[in-house]
Amino acid sequence: ISGYSLVVQARDSGTPPLSSSVTVNVDISDVNDNSPVFTPANYTAVIQENKPVGTSILQLVVTDKDSFHNGPPFTFTILTGNEEEEFTLDPHGVLRSAVIFKHMVSTEYVLCVQAKDSGRPQQVSHTYVQVRVIEESIHKPTAIPLEIFIVTMEDDFPGGVIGKIHATDQDVYDVLTYTLKSEQKSLFKVNSHDGKIIALGGLDNGKYVLNVSVSDGRFQVPIDVVVHVEQLLQEMLQNTVTIRFENVSPEDFVGLHMHGFRRTLRNAVLSQKQDSLHIISIQPVAGSGQLDMLFAVQMHSGGFYKPAYLIQKLTNARRHLENVIRISAILEKNCSGLDCQEQHCEQSLSIDSHSLMTYSTARISFVCPRFYRNVRCMC
Repeated sequence: ISGYSLVVQARDSGTPPLSSSVTVNVDISDVNDNSPVFTPANYTAVIQENKPVGTSILQLVVTDKDSFHNGPPFTFTILTGNEEEEFTLDPHGVLRSAVIFKHMVSTEYVLCVQAKDSGRPQQVSHTYVQVRVIEESIHKPTAIPLEIFIVTMEDDFPGGVIGKIHATDQDVYDVLTYTLKSEQKSLFKVNSHDGKIIALGGLDNGKYVLNVSVSDGRFQVPIDVVVHVEQLLQEMLQNTVTIRFENVSPEDFVGLHMHGFRRTLRNAVLSQKQDSLHIISIQPVAGSGQLDMLFAVQMHSGGFYKPAYLIQKLTNARRHLENVIRISAILEKNCSGLDCQEQHCEQSLSIDSHSLMTYSTARISFVCPRFYRNVRCMC
Protein backbone atom coordinates (compact mmCIF):
# COMPACT_ATOMS: atom_id res chain seq x y z
CA ILE A 1 0.00 0.00 0.00
CA SER A 2 1.60 3.22 -1.18
CA GLY A 3 -0.38 5.62 1.02
CA TYR A 4 -3.24 6.33 3.40
CA SER A 5 -5.72 9.20 3.63
CA LEU A 6 -7.07 9.81 7.17
CA VAL A 7 -9.79 12.18 8.37
CA VAL A 8 -9.05 13.30 11.99
CA GLN A 9 -11.66 15.09 14.08
CA ALA A 10 -11.02 17.22 17.23
CA ARG A 11 -14.01 17.84 19.51
CA ASP A 12 -14.02 20.01 22.68
CA SER A 13 -15.80 19.43 26.01
CA GLY A 14 -18.11 22.44 25.89
CA THR A 15 -21.89 22.54 25.70
CA PRO A 16 -22.73 22.05 22.97
CA PRO A 17 -19.44 20.40 21.88
CA LEU A 18 -17.79 21.97 18.86
CA SER A 19 -15.53 20.16 16.42
CA SER A 20 -13.50 20.47 13.27
CA SER A 21 -11.82 17.96 10.94
CA VAL A 22 -8.61 17.77 9.01
CA THR A 23 -7.34 15.35 6.33
CA VAL A 24 -4.00 13.70 6.95
CA ASN A 25 -2.28 12.07 3.96
CA VAL A 26 0.38 9.53 4.82
CA ASP A 27 2.69 8.49 1.97
CA ILE A 28 4.69 5.29 2.34
CA SER A 29 8.08 5.82 0.76
CA ASP A 30 9.63 2.88 -1.05
CA VAL A 31 12.81 1.18 0.14
CA ASN A 32 14.83 -0.52 -2.57
CA ASP A 33 14.43 -4.01 -1.14
CA ASN A 34 13.60 -5.94 -4.35
CA SER A 35 16.19 -7.15 -6.83
CA PRO A 36 15.55 -7.04 -10.59
CA VAL A 37 13.93 -10.24 -11.90
CA PHE A 38 14.85 -11.82 -15.26
CA THR A 39 12.06 -13.49 -17.21
CA PRO A 40 12.79 -16.31 -17.88
CA ALA A 41 15.39 -17.01 -15.18
CA ASN A 42 17.93 -18.20 -17.80
CA TYR A 43 18.07 -17.85 -21.57
CA THR A 44 18.94 -19.94 -24.62
CA ALA A 45 19.55 -18.28 -27.98
CA VAL A 46 20.75 -19.23 -31.46
CA ILE A 47 22.73 -17.30 -34.08
CA GLN A 48 23.65 -18.50 -37.55
CA GLU A 49 27.27 -18.25 -38.63
CA ASN A 50 28.31 -15.48 -41.05
CA LYS A 51 25.62 -13.08 -39.79
CA PRO A 52 26.82 -9.46 -39.92
CA VAL A 53 28.22 -7.65 -36.89
CA GLY A 54 25.40 -6.09 -34.87
CA THR A 55 22.89 -8.89 -35.47
CA SER A 56 20.32 -8.99 -32.66
CA ILE A 57 20.51 -12.29 -30.77
CA LEU A 58 18.30 -11.83 -27.72
CA GLN A 59 16.16 -9.33 -25.82
CA LEU A 60 16.53 -9.55 -22.03
CA VAL A 61 13.32 -8.92 -20.07
CA VAL A 62 13.69 -7.51 -16.53
CA THR A 63 11.05 -6.36 -14.01
CA ASP A 64 11.30 -4.85 -10.51
CA LYS A 65 8.62 -4.79 -7.78
CA ASP A 66 9.94 -1.55 -6.28
CA SER A 67 8.57 1.86 -7.26
CA PHE A 68 9.65 3.39 -10.53
CA HIS A 69 12.54 5.39 -9.08
CA ASN A 70 14.03 2.24 -7.53
CA GLY A 71 13.57 0.11 -10.66
CA PRO A 72 14.41 1.01 -14.26
CA PRO A 73 16.46 2.07 -16.08
CA PHE A 74 18.57 -1.02 -15.52
CA THR A 75 22.29 -1.29 -16.10
CA PHE A 76 23.34 -4.47 -17.92
CA THR A 77 26.82 -5.96 -17.75
CA ILE A 78 28.31 -9.18 -19.14
CA LEU A 79 30.36 -10.52 -16.22
CA THR A 80 31.85 -13.70 -17.71
CA GLY A 81 31.95 -15.57 -21.01
CA ASN A 82 32.78 -12.53 -23.16
CA GLU A 83 36.54 -12.41 -22.66
CA GLU A 84 37.14 -12.19 -26.43
CA GLU A 85 34.44 -9.49 -26.74
CA GLU A 86 32.29 -11.44 -29.19
CA PHE A 87 29.10 -9.85 -27.80
CA THR A 88 27.73 -6.43 -26.90
CA LEU A 89 24.81 -5.60 -24.62
CA ASP A 90 23.04 -2.28 -25.14
CA PRO A 91 21.27 -0.21 -22.41
CA HIS A 92 17.90 -1.71 -23.44
CA GLY A 93 19.05 -5.29 -22.77
CA VAL A 94 19.52 -6.34 -26.42
CA LEU A 95 22.37 -8.83 -26.89
CA ARG A 96 24.12 -8.37 -30.25
CA SER A 97 27.00 -9.95 -32.12
CA ALA A 98 30.32 -8.06 -32.12
CA VAL A 99 32.07 -10.48 -34.52
CA ILE A 100 31.14 -12.70 -37.44
CA PHE A 101 30.72 -16.14 -35.85
CA LYS A 102 32.04 -19.32 -37.44
CA HIS A 103 30.50 -22.66 -36.58
CA MET A 104 33.87 -24.42 -37.01
CA VAL A 105 35.53 -22.12 -34.44
CA SER A 106 33.03 -22.48 -31.60
CA THR A 107 29.52 -23.86 -31.36
CA GLU A 108 28.50 -22.56 -27.93
CA TYR A 109 29.03 -19.63 -25.55
CA VAL A 110 27.76 -19.24 -21.98
CA LEU A 111 27.47 -15.68 -20.68
CA CYS A 112 26.75 -14.53 -17.13
CA VAL A 113 24.80 -11.26 -17.30
CA GLN A 114 24.12 -8.86 -14.44
CA ALA A 115 21.22 -6.41 -14.17
CA LYS A 116 21.49 -3.53 -11.68
CA ASP A 117 18.55 -1.28 -10.79
CA SER A 118 18.49 2.50 -10.19
CA GLY A 119 17.78 2.44 -6.43
CA ARG A 120 19.97 3.45 -3.50
CA PRO A 121 21.58 1.17 -2.55
CA GLN A 122 21.42 -0.64 -5.87
CA GLN A 123 20.12 -4.20 -6.09
CA VAL A 124 21.51 -6.69 -8.59
CA SER A 125 20.54 -10.04 -10.08
CA HIS A 126 22.14 -12.44 -12.54
CA THR A 127 21.14 -14.70 -15.41
CA TYR A 128 22.93 -17.13 -17.68
CA VAL A 129 22.63 -16.92 -21.45
CA GLN A 130 23.55 -19.91 -23.59
CA VAL A 131 24.25 -18.92 -27.20
CA ARG A 132 24.54 -21.65 -29.84
CA VAL A 133 26.26 -20.98 -33.17
CA ILE A 134 24.67 -22.98 -35.97
CA GLU A 135 25.49 -23.36 -39.65
CA GLU A 136 24.09 -20.79 -42.03
CA SER A 137 21.04 -21.48 -44.15
CA ILE A 138 21.42 -24.24 -46.70
CA HIS A 139 17.81 -24.32 -47.92
CA LYS A 140 16.02 -21.61 -49.87
CA PRO A 141 12.57 -20.56 -48.66
CA THR A 142 9.63 -21.96 -50.62
CA ALA A 143 6.50 -19.90 -51.20
CA ILE A 144 3.12 -20.68 -52.74
CA PRO A 145 1.98 -18.40 -55.61
CA LEU A 146 -1.03 -16.33 -54.56
CA GLU A 147 -3.93 -15.10 -56.67
CA ILE A 148 -6.23 -12.47 -55.16
CA PHE A 149 -9.68 -11.49 -56.45
CA ILE A 150 -11.17 -8.21 -55.21
CA VAL A 151 -14.77 -7.21 -55.93
CA THR A 152 -15.77 -3.67 -55.08
CA MET A 153 -18.33 -1.05 -56.01
CA GLU A 154 -17.31 1.63 -58.51
CA ASP A 155 -14.28 3.57 -57.22
CA ASP A 156 -15.24 2.82 -53.63
CA PHE A 157 -12.61 0.37 -52.38
CA PRO A 158 -11.71 1.27 -48.76
CA GLY A 159 -8.54 -0.83 -48.55
CA GLY A 160 -7.47 -3.44 -46.02
CA VAL A 161 -5.86 -6.87 -45.69
CA ILE A 162 -6.53 -8.82 -48.89
CA GLY A 163 -4.48 -11.98 -48.39
CA LYS A 164 -1.45 -13.64 -46.85
CA ILE A 165 1.65 -15.21 -48.40
CA HIS A 166 2.39 -18.74 -47.20
CA ALA A 167 6.13 -19.51 -47.13
CA THR A 168 8.22 -22.15 -45.37
CA ASP A 169 11.90 -22.96 -44.87
CA GLN A 170 13.53 -26.30 -44.04
CA ASP A 171 16.16 -24.54 -41.92
CA VAL A 172 14.61 -24.73 -38.46
CA TYR A 173 15.94 -21.44 -37.11
CA ASP A 174 15.48 -19.29 -40.20
CA VAL A 175 13.35 -16.17 -39.75
CA LEU A 176 11.55 -15.19 -42.96
CA THR A 177 11.01 -11.58 -44.02
CA TYR A 178 8.85 -10.29 -46.86
CA THR A 179 9.49 -7.28 -49.10
CA LEU A 180 7.63 -5.48 -51.85
CA LYS A 181 9.33 -3.58 -54.65
CA SER A 182 9.33 0.09 -53.74
CA GLU A 183 7.50 1.48 -56.78
CA GLN A 184 4.37 -0.55 -55.89
CA LYS A 185 4.12 0.75 -52.33
CA SER A 186 1.77 3.53 -53.38
CA LEU A 187 -0.97 0.92 -53.92
CA PHE A 188 0.00 -2.07 -51.76
CA LYS A 189 1.98 -2.95 -48.65
CA VAL A 190 3.37 -6.24 -47.37
CA ASN A 191 3.88 -6.91 -43.66
CA SER A 192 7.56 -7.82 -43.46
CA HIS A 193 7.02 -10.29 -40.58
CA ASP A 194 3.92 -12.33 -41.45
CA GLY A 195 3.48 -11.81 -45.21
CA LYS A 196 0.03 -10.19 -45.01
CA ILE A 197 -0.77 -8.13 -48.11
CA ILE A 198 -2.54 -4.82 -47.57
CA ALA A 199 -4.21 -2.86 -50.35
CA LEU A 200 -4.61 0.88 -49.99
CA GLY A 201 -7.87 2.62 -50.85
CA GLY A 202 -9.05 3.57 -54.32
CA LEU A 203 -7.82 0.65 -56.43
CA ASP A 204 -8.83 0.89 -60.08
CA ASN A 205 -10.33 -1.91 -62.12
CA GLY A 206 -7.70 -4.23 -63.60
CA LYS A 207 -4.88 -6.68 -62.98
CA TYR A 208 -1.86 -6.01 -60.77
CA VAL A 209 1.28 -8.16 -60.63
CA LEU A 210 3.19 -7.60 -57.38
CA ASN A 211 6.96 -8.00 -57.11
CA VAL A 212 7.11 -9.68 -53.69
CA SER A 213 10.07 -11.66 -52.34
CA VAL A 214 10.78 -13.70 -49.21
CA SER A 215 14.21 -13.90 -47.61
CA ASP A 216 15.77 -16.05 -44.89
CA GLY A 217 18.72 -13.67 -44.55
CA ARG A 218 20.84 -15.53 -47.09
CA PHE A 219 18.54 -16.56 -49.94
CA GLN A 220 15.90 -14.34 -51.53
CA VAL A 221 13.09 -15.96 -53.50
CA PRO A 222 10.49 -14.16 -55.67
CA ILE A 223 6.79 -14.93 -55.15
CA ASP A 224 4.11 -14.71 -57.83
CA VAL A 225 1.28 -12.54 -56.47
CA VAL A 226 -1.45 -11.46 -58.91
CA VAL A 227 -4.31 -9.18 -57.85
CA HIS A 228 -7.50 -8.92 -59.93
CA VAL A 229 -9.77 -5.96 -59.17
CA GLU A 230 -13.34 -5.95 -60.52
CA GLN A 231 -15.63 -2.97 -60.01
CA LEU A 232 -19.34 -3.72 -59.84
CA LEU A 233 -21.95 -1.86 -61.87
CA GLN A 234 -25.24 -0.89 -60.23
CA GLU A 235 -27.11 -2.69 -63.04
CA MET A 236 -25.52 -6.00 -61.93
CA LEU A 237 -27.38 -5.87 -58.61
CA GLN A 238 -30.74 -5.78 -60.39
CA ASN A 239 -29.95 -8.99 -62.29
CA THR A 240 -28.43 -11.24 -59.67
CA VAL A 241 -29.14 -14.82 -58.74
CA THR A 242 -28.09 -16.51 -55.50
CA ILE A 243 -26.91 -20.12 -55.28
CA ARG A 244 -27.03 -21.49 -51.76
CA PHE A 245 -24.55 -24.26 -50.95
CA GLU A 246 -24.89 -26.87 -48.23
CA ASN A 247 -22.29 -27.44 -45.47
CA VAL A 248 -19.32 -25.52 -46.82
CA SER A 249 -17.25 -22.71 -45.27
CA PRO A 250 -16.27 -19.64 -47.32
CA GLU A 251 -12.57 -20.59 -47.09
CA ASP A 252 -13.22 -24.15 -48.30
CA PHE A 253 -15.34 -22.86 -51.16
CA VAL A 254 -12.66 -20.36 -52.23
CA GLY A 255 -9.74 -22.77 -51.84
CA LEU A 256 -11.30 -26.01 -53.06
CA HIS A 257 -14.35 -25.34 -55.21
CA MET A 258 -14.48 -21.81 -56.65
CA HIS A 259 -12.38 -22.34 -59.79
CA GLY A 260 -14.05 -25.64 -60.67
CA PHE A 261 -17.58 -24.42 -59.95
CA ARG A 262 -17.00 -21.20 -61.88
CA ARG A 263 -15.93 -23.19 -64.94
CA THR A 264 -18.93 -25.55 -64.65
CA LEU A 265 -21.30 -22.62 -64.09
CA ARG A 266 -20.01 -20.83 -67.19
CA ASN A 267 -20.70 -23.91 -69.30
CA ALA A 268 -24.19 -24.16 -67.83
CA VAL A 269 -25.49 -20.59 -68.21
CA LEU A 270 -23.45 -18.75 -70.85
CA SER A 271 -24.92 -18.63 -74.35
CA GLN A 272 -21.71 -17.29 -75.91
CA LYS A 273 -18.09 -17.62 -74.87
CA GLN A 274 -17.73 -13.85 -74.97
CA ASP A 275 -20.31 -13.41 -72.17
CA SER A 276 -18.90 -12.63 -68.71
CA LEU A 277 -19.72 -14.37 -65.42
CA HIS A 278 -19.36 -12.06 -62.39
CA ILE A 279 -19.19 -13.54 -58.88
CA ILE A 280 -20.28 -10.54 -56.84
CA SER A 281 -20.05 -11.85 -53.28
CA ILE A 282 -20.08 -14.91 -51.07
CA GLN A 283 -21.14 -14.91 -47.44
CA PRO A 284 -22.29 -17.42 -44.82
CA VAL A 285 -25.99 -17.75 -44.02
CA ALA A 286 -26.41 -16.74 -40.37
CA GLY A 287 -27.16 -19.60 -37.99
CA SER A 288 -26.40 -22.37 -40.47
CA GLY A 289 -23.57 -24.08 -42.29
CA GLN A 290 -24.85 -22.78 -45.63
CA LEU A 291 -23.15 -20.35 -47.96
CA ASP A 292 -24.67 -17.89 -50.44
CA MET A 293 -22.92 -17.02 -53.71
CA LEU A 294 -24.26 -13.99 -55.54
CA PHE A 295 -23.59 -13.76 -59.28
CA ALA A 296 -24.70 -12.08 -62.51
CA VAL A 297 -23.95 -12.72 -66.18
CA GLN A 298 -23.16 -9.90 -68.60
CA MET A 299 -23.78 -10.34 -72.31
CA HIS A 300 -21.07 -9.54 -74.83
CA SER A 301 -23.32 -6.72 -76.10
CA GLY A 302 -23.28 -5.09 -72.68
CA GLY A 303 -26.64 -5.97 -71.10
CA PHE A 304 -27.30 -8.59 -68.43
CA TYR A 305 -29.16 -11.89 -68.49
CA LYS A 306 -32.45 -11.69 -66.59
CA PRO A 307 -32.63 -13.70 -63.35
CA ALA A 308 -35.56 -15.81 -64.62
CA TYR A 309 -33.49 -16.97 -67.60
CA LEU A 310 -30.49 -17.80 -65.37
CA ILE A 311 -32.67 -19.74 -62.92
CA GLN A 312 -34.10 -21.82 -65.76
CA LYS A 313 -30.58 -22.60 -66.99
CA LEU A 314 -29.42 -23.46 -63.46
CA THR A 315 -32.41 -25.71 -62.81
CA ASN A 316 -31.72 -27.69 -65.98
CA ALA A 317 -28.00 -28.03 -65.09
CA ARG A 318 -28.40 -28.55 -61.35
CA ARG A 319 -27.42 -32.21 -61.34
CA HIS A 320 -24.30 -31.43 -63.34
CA LEU A 321 -23.40 -28.54 -61.00
CA GLU A 322 -23.78 -30.76 -57.94
CA ASN A 323 -20.98 -32.96 -59.25
CA VAL A 324 -18.72 -30.12 -58.02
CA ILE A 325 -20.49 -29.07 -54.79
CA ARG A 326 -23.86 -29.75 -53.15
CA ILE A 327 -26.49 -27.05 -53.78
CA SER A 328 -29.16 -26.33 -51.17
CA ALA A 329 -31.28 -23.84 -53.18
CA ILE A 330 -31.31 -21.47 -56.14
CA LEU A 331 -32.76 -18.12 -55.09
CA GLU A 332 -33.98 -15.17 -57.10
CA LYS A 333 -36.65 -13.93 -54.74
CA ASN A 334 -36.90 -14.86 -51.08
CA CYS A 335 -40.42 -14.40 -49.69
CA SER A 336 -39.91 -16.71 -46.75
CA GLY A 337 -42.00 -15.57 -43.79
CA LEU A 338 -44.03 -13.05 -45.79
CA ASP A 339 -47.77 -13.63 -46.27
CA CYS A 340 -47.91 -12.43 -49.85
CA GLN A 341 -50.91 -13.29 -52.02
CA GLU A 342 -49.81 -15.54 -54.88
CA GLN A 343 -46.24 -14.97 -53.71
CA HIS A 344 -46.06 -11.46 -55.14
CA CYS A 345 -42.97 -9.94 -53.59
CA GLU A 346 -40.26 -7.52 -54.53
CA GLN A 347 -36.62 -8.12 -53.68
CA SER A 348 -34.03 -5.41 -53.33
CA LEU A 349 -30.33 -6.03 -52.90
CA SER A 350 -27.96 -3.63 -51.18
CA ILE A 351 -24.17 -3.75 -51.06
CA ASP A 352 -22.11 -2.37 -48.18
CA SER A 353 -18.93 -1.49 -50.04
CA HIS A 354 -17.17 -0.43 -46.82
CA SER A 355 -17.74 -3.78 -45.09
CA LEU A 356 -15.35 -6.09 -46.91
CA MET A 357 -15.02 -9.81 -46.23
CA THR A 358 -11.66 -11.46 -46.94
CA TYR A 359 -11.55 -15.23 -47.41
CA SER A 360 -7.88 -16.15 -47.63
CA THR A 361 -6.32 -19.54 -48.37
CA ALA A 362 -2.77 -20.50 -49.27
CA ARG A 363 -3.29 -20.13 -53.04
CA ILE A 364 -6.41 -18.01 -53.51
CA SER A 365 -7.87 -15.04 -51.67
CA PHE A 366 -11.33 -13.60 -52.38
CA VAL A 367 -12.31 -10.13 -51.13
CA CYS A 368 -15.90 -9.02 -51.57
CA PRO A 369 -18.45 -6.60 -50.07
CA ARG A 370 -21.16 -7.71 -47.67
CA PHE A 371 -24.66 -7.78 -49.17
CA TYR A 372 -28.15 -7.54 -47.70
CA ARG A 373 -31.35 -8.93 -49.23
CA ASN A 374 -34.61 -7.13 -48.45
CA VAL A 375 -38.07 -8.30 -49.55
CA ARG A 376 -41.55 -6.81 -49.24
CA CYS A 377 -45.07 -7.79 -50.33
CA MET A 378 -46.46 -6.24 -53.51
CA CYS A 379 -50.04 -7.39 -52.85
